[in-house]
Amino acid sequence: MAADAPYRDAKANIDERVADLLGRMTLEERLAQLGSYWGYEILSREAFDETKAGERLGLGIGHISRVAGVTNLRQRSVAELANEIQRFLVERTRLGIPAIVHEECLHGLLARESVCFPQSIGQAATWDPDLVRAMAERLGRELRAAGAHQALAPILDITRDPRWGRVEETFGEDTYLVAELGAAYVRGLQEPGGTNRGVIATGKHMVGHGLPEGGLNHAPVHIGPRELADSFLFPFEAAVRDAGMSSVMHAYDDVDGMPCVASRFLFTEVLRDRWGFDGTVVSDYMGVDEIINSHGMTNDRPTAAALALEAGLDVELPTLRFFSGPLAEAVSSGRVSEKTVDAAVARVLRAKFELGLFENPYVDPEAAGLPSVDDRALAREMARQSMVLLSNSGILPLRPGLRSIAVIGPSADSARNLIGDYAHAVHIEALIEMGGFGSKLPEGFNVEDELAGSATILDAIRHRLGDSTEVRFAPGCGIKDGDDEGIRAAVDAASGADVAIVVVGEKSGLTEDCTCGEGRDRMDIGLPGRQGELVAAVVATGTPVVLVLVAGRPLAIESEAASVAAVIHAWVPGEEGPEALADVLFGVTNPGGKLPITVPRYVGQIPIYYGHKPSGGHSTWKGPYVDGSNEPLWPFGFGLSYTHFEVRDLRLDRRTVDVQGDFEASVEVANLGDRAGDEVVQLYVRDEEASVTRPVKELRGFKRVHLAAGEVKRVRFGLAVEQLAFTGVDGRLVIEPGLVTLMAGTSSDDLPCKAQIEITGEAVSNVRRSRYFTTVVVE
Repeated sequence: MAADAPYRDAKANIDERVADLLGRMTLEERLAQLGSYWGYEILSREAFDETKAGERLGLGIGHISRVAGVTNLRQRSVAELANEIQRFLVERTRLGIPAIVHEECLHGLLARESVCFPQSIGQAATWDPDLVRAMAERLGRELRAAGAHQALAPILDITRDPRWGRVEETFGEDTYLVAELGAAYVRGLQEPGGTNRGVIATGKHMVGHGLPEGGLNHAPVHIGPRELADSFLFPFEAAVRDAGMSSVMHAYDDVDGMPCVASRFLFTEVLRDRWGFDGTVVSDYMGVDEIINSHGMTNDRPTAAALALEAGLDVELPTLRFFSGPLAEAVSSGRVSEKTVDAAVARVLRAKFELGLFENPYVDPEAAGLPSVDDRALAREMARQSMVLLSNSGILPLRPGLRSIAVIGPSADSARNLIGDYAHAVHIEALIEMGGFGSKLPEGFNVEDELAGSATILDAIRHRLGDSTEVRFAPGCGIKDGDDEGIRAAVDAASGADVAIVVVGEKSGLTEDCTCGEGRDRMDIGLPGRQGELVAAVVATGTPVVLVLVAGRPLAIESEAASVAAVIHAWVPGEEGPEALADVLFGVTNPGGKLPITVPRYVGQIPIYYGHKPSGGHSTWKGPYVDGSNEPLWPFGFGLSYTHFEVRDLRLDRRTVDVQGDFEASVEVANLGDRAGDEVVQLYVRDEEASVTRPVKELRGFKRVHLAAGEVKRVRFGLAVEQLAFTGVDGRLVIEPGLVTLMAGTSSDDLPCKAQIEITGEAVSNVRRSRYFTTVVVE
C-alpha cells in the first residue's frame, strides 16, 4: 500500500481518488468490493478471529453484514470489534480499503442495549414526520458510535394485504403517507448533525413487496405499469430525488414475470437514468440466490450473477456467493464486461470515500454505550402518539377510584410480545432457528435474556394504581394455543371487577411460534388461537371490557369490537409501550393516533384500501357482498380522541390555476371539547376529468395539530399542480387541465369540507417532478 498514492489524499477530488484506486485493483480485489460477510463468519466465540479474517478478508471486502446484529456483545464491545475488523482491512490487506458495516435499524438499532421503538406501522400511526425524523437522527448517532455506516432502512413498501406478515415493517397503505414518513426517516439518518456524521439510508424493497399473490412472502406481484409508477414507485422516487437517499435494496418478488433482483428496467432505466440516482443498489439477503432457487430463471450461478449485475445491482448481501467465483467466471467467458464490474465497484468505493472511511476508519468505543434518558423519552412519546382509539363507549379514560381491575390476555404480562420482528432478541432467535441463514454460527453463540426486568402492561397498570385498587391477572390463553382451564381463570379474574383490560393480538418475529413478521403470513386475520373465545368469555361476565390490540397488522375483529366497551390499537409499541398505554388508559395522554391502513371486517374483503378506482370498492350494481358489508370496519386515517374536533371552512386562494402553477387550500380545525388533544387534519384530492381512471381520493397533505380545549387554528396547505401529475395514456407522467376536487377532514371517510379548483392551460407531458410534498403551515 503506497502511503502517497493519490487515493490516500483526503484533499483530492473523489472522482480522482476512485479512478486511482480502481486502476490499482486486480479483478479479484474488485469483486471482493461487491460482496459481504456475516460478522459472525470472522469471529470465534464472539471475538475477532484473525485466521478466519485472513481466509475471508485478505482481498478486502465491500461490506460486513452486521456486527451488533449477530452477536450478544454490548455496544462498547461492538465498537471495539468493528475497529478490529477495520484495522485488519487497513493494515493487513494490500490496498487498505475499509469496509462498510451495515446494520438493521427499522425500529431501533438491532443491537443489544438499544432502545426498541414502536415498529414502523406504529410510527406511521403517529402521522408525525418530525417524530420519525427525530428517531432516525438518534439511530444514526447510535449506528456511527457502534462503528456502522449503512442502515438497512427505511421500508418504503406500500402494503394493501394484511395477510402478509411484513405489514408491521411498513408505513401502511398510502403512497403519500409512506413517502413523507420515508423521506423524514432518510433525512434523519443521512444528514450530518451533532455526533451523527451521516449514515447511508437504504430504501427497501423496490418494488411491490407489499401486495404479494395470496399475501405470501416473496410471492409474485400483479401490478400494472401505471399503478406501479404512480403508487408503488413514488415513495422511492421521493426518497431519492427529494431526500437524497444513498442506497436502494431490491424486493424479492417478481413483477409481471421479471424478478426485481434482475430488473434492468427498475435499477438502470428508472432508478439511474430517469431519477439520476448515483448511489449503490444492494441485494436483499440471499436475493441473487433466488434467481435460481425461487424464480427458476437459470440453474447456472455465473448467469444468475450476470443477470443481477447487469440489472444494476452493486453489492451482494449478506455474503459473497455469486459476486465472487461465479461472477469472475462470467467475466472470463465474456458474459459480463469488466466495464460493468468497474462501474459497480466505483459506486461502492465512492460511498466509502464520501463516508470518510479512509481518513476515519475507527470509532471511539467510549462513545458507544447505554441509551440515554432522552432516548427512552422519545420512544415513549412515539408509543403514546401511535395509540389509535378505535371505539369508546365513554369508559375511557378510566375513572379514578376503581376498586378492582382485571388485566387479562397473552400479551398483558409479556415484554417479548411488545417488540417487533427487527428487534435484537427476535433476530438472534431467528438466526439460531435458521442456523445462520446457511452459514455456520460461531461456537458459543447464545441468547441471553436481554428482556429480563423489562416492564409489561400489567406492571405499568399496577404501578399507576398502587395499593388502592385490586389488580387481578390471568393470561387466559396463549397467542396460538390455550385450554378451557386458562379461559375459566380469566373469567374468574374478570367477574365482579370494575373493568377488564384484555390485551390480545399477535407475536412478532421470524420463528415458528410467531404469527406476524417476516415470513409469518396468515390465511385468516382474526385473533389467532383461542383469543376470540377468551374475549367472548370475559365479555359474558358483564364486566366492561377495554380491548387492547398488540399486533403488527390490522385484525378483522368485527364481532369482538361490537361487544366491548372500547378498543385501542397499540400496534407493536416497543419497550416503552407499557407506560405509554397506561398514559392513554388513565387519561394522562389524550390519544391522537390515526390508522395508516384500512381495517377490514373479514379476510374476504382483501385487498381493501381507501384509494380504489371509481368502479372498485363495491359490487356493481348492488353494492355490498351477498353475505356481508363491503365497507371497512374502520377506514384509513380514522382515530378517536377524548375530546371532539371539527374541521371546517375550506378556502382556496384561487378558483383556477395554470398547469404549471401553485395554489393554497386552508381549513380551520377546532377543539370543541373540554380537554386538550391532537387532531390530524387530512387533505385529499380527486381528479374529476382525467384521460385514465383515477382513484376516488388521494391523500395529498396532512398535519397533526395540538389544540387546547376550545382552541381554533387554521391549517394552510400549499400545493404545486405538478403534485397532481399521473401516468397518462402513453405511459408518461402528465399534468392535464380539468376540475379537481379537494376534500378535508379527519379521516378518509370523514371529509366534510369540499371545494373544486380548475386547472387551465395545455397538458404537459413527460413531466419531471420537482415538488413531492405539500407545505403545511399552522396559524
